[in-house]
Amino acid sequence: MSSPQQTRVVVTGMGTTSPLGGNVADTWQALLAGTPGARPMPYDWVQTYDLPVTFAATLAQPASEVLSKVEQRRQDPCSQYALIAAREAWADAGSPEVEPERLAVAIGSGVGGITTVVDSWENLRTKGPRRIFPLAVPMLLVNGPTGAVAIELGAAAWGHTPVSACASGAEAIGSALGMIREGRADVVVAGGTEAAIHPLCVGGFAAMQALSKRNDDPATASRPYDTGRDGFVMGEGAALMVLESYEHAKARGATIYAELLSFGVSNDAHHAAAPEPEGFGAASAMAEALRFGDIDPKDVVHLNAHATSTPVGDIAECKAIHKAFGDHVGGIAVSATKSMTGHLLGAAGSLEAVFTIKAINDRLAPAQINLFDKDPAIDLDIVHGEPRKLPEGDIVAMDNSFGFGGCNVALAFANVD
Repeated sequence: MSSPQQTRVVVTGMGTTSPLGGNVADTWQALLAGTPGARPMPYDWVQTYDLPVTFAATLAQPASEVLSKVEQRRQDPCSQYALIAAREAWADAGSPEVEPERLAVAIGSGVGGITTVVDSWENLRTKGPRRIFPLAVPMLLVNGPTGAVAIELGAAAWGHTPVSACASGAEAIGSALGMIREGRADVVVAGGTEAAIHPLCVGGFAAMQALSKRNDDPATASRPYDTGRDGFVMGEGAALMVLESYEHAKARGATIYAELLSFGVSNDAHHAAAPEPEGFGAASAMAEALRFGDIDPKDVVHLNAHATSTPVGDIAECKAIHKAFGDHVGGIAVSATKSMTGHLLGAAGSLEAVFTIKAINDRLAPAQINLFDKDPAIDLDIVHGEPRKLPEGDIVAMDNSFGFGGCNVALAFANVD
């Protein structure tokens, strides 16, 4: 499927902690079962600040059940989630032996260490500068998760942190493709992490009218493509994968899950938060992924859509998919997995990349939940009701991620024989 003059890049390990499970297997099975991840937030601050939204897609397995007390104390939750996902992905890849100078890390985040920022400010304001935790600055930095995982694995080739809002995790995976093809690294651990379920973020997104306010029924609040959609559901977690050259993976006898064919990027250059309504930028990213991957649009059989459940965003993405695929759009099984996971912001694209790879492996596209009354303006083949079998043979599947500031990323994966 890949261009012969380019280094083939494959995925050999995956890890996650998500609202549906504490690892990839549990998360995937919950997704296929149609399990909603949204639930009332179990925090006192919901009442303290009288927040208009009282639910979110919180982690299925708290980090406190996985990490030591020292690790929790010295890492912002954003980094904690990344460490959990990295350890699973690295073990899943067989803990490859690789020289530190040939191992890189690329982990994106949209918000970074917001808990550390606010807690440190509160300590300064109420107790004075001597009560600020000495590790506060490295903990709050957006590249904190990248640094934590690089230290964990001894990765000395490159520590990269894309910050492109909700496209961050997908962009990190795309950047890993470039690192390997340019010869900067043999192995890259890449993806996204986010721990933004915090009163400032929840209140801020609510003030933008971006969040669903179905406090009485969180399980059905995230409803992409439905006429009753009223905003997205905040989620949290991390998803990382191990990428390496095909030759490197074969030489060490690694299990190969999929090939990363290409990625496309663009910017709407339209608005600080709202998508360009006709989908031109998003279409450009998808078209670029097709072009750089030398992919025939007819080979694309599955798409994990960004599909946040916002009134404007879902329509814009639908238009973009039509622009990118033309007459072939009817042959693409579209999944909207945020209906179950909620929106993990900077980790959304990488979690959905894991889902895309699992769909290729199992030849099964996950079904959306909460599609009660399909919006007639959404002219797509949406998988709902139950998962759908994908064709046998060589197939391509794509993953869309779009973020505030107009950031657009599309990833293209294929099966490997």
